[in-house]
Amino acid sequence: MKKTAYQKELVIKATQKRRGTNNNKKDVMKIQSWLTLFSMQNPSSGTATGIDGDFGPATERAVKNFQGFNNLTKTGTVDQQLFDILSSNLKEAFEKPLVNNNLRDLMVEVAENHLKQHPFELEIQGQSNSGPWVRSYMDGHDGSPWFWCMGFAQAVLDQASSALGKNFKTLMPLTYSCDTVGNTGLEKGLLSRYQKIRIDPTLIKQGDIFLIQKSRLDWTHTGIITAVEGDVIETIEGNTNHLGSRNGVAVMKRTRSFRRSKIDVFSIESLV
Repeated sequence: MKKTAYQKELVIKATQKRRGTNNNKKDVMKIQSWLTLFSMQNPSSGTATGIDGDFGPATERAVKNFQGFNNLTKTGTVDQQLFDILSSNLKEAFEKPLVNNNLRDLMVEVAENHLKQHPFELEIQGQSNSGPWVRSYMDGHDGSPWFWCMGFAQAVLDQASSALGKNFKTLMPLTYSCDTVGNTGLEKGLLSRYQKIRIDPTLIKQGDIFLIQKSRLDWTHTGIITAVEGDVIETIEGNTNHLGSRNGVAVMKRTRSFRRSKIDVFSIESLV
């Protein structure tokens, strides 16, 4: 795989605890981030806490709550073993063994694996588009300017193609820009415009990447096509919400009408 930033999100340099001599601000923020992400899926866990890098009494209590929720000894201390549990969703999304051997099927399998682990952004120090999931998709970058829908789509493409010993960068450059991918598709003859798709829906295939067109050379959002039925595509997309925003908060499964929306499609066929 080319996108390996997620690996840094799975480790801490040393055991972190209240008044710990080896405390590291970035590691404490990682811990606080995972505690808060856990609370989103388990609202009764009492693990939501501020993400400020200070391992104070609130963070210690949140750690104990996490340990208690998971039937672990309530030490309030986070060593690598406990951090492995905290960050297990990310490891599962990126490293779960894959079973398919066709790229199109792998694209769907990988996207669904990520979806099941509830990738969600955080707001940290006033910055949206932040947290371990965003950094994993965006090669270490996060913060409000870092819209991460293309980072997610390319992470899925990278993981799926790598399983077959292929390099996704032969198809498109590593980028966070929908415009770059759209223009690459035009240059290589891999992008089908929405007008043509509406005439011939067979141009849309499972595993391809959709691009929402704003104008002829401007695209605003992207994701993975997981199914096509009638006038509708099913998708898994990052940085979205229930309205289909390009600057939402999570990876979600959605349905979109390609007859109502200006949806262009980038074909992965040359990698299949």
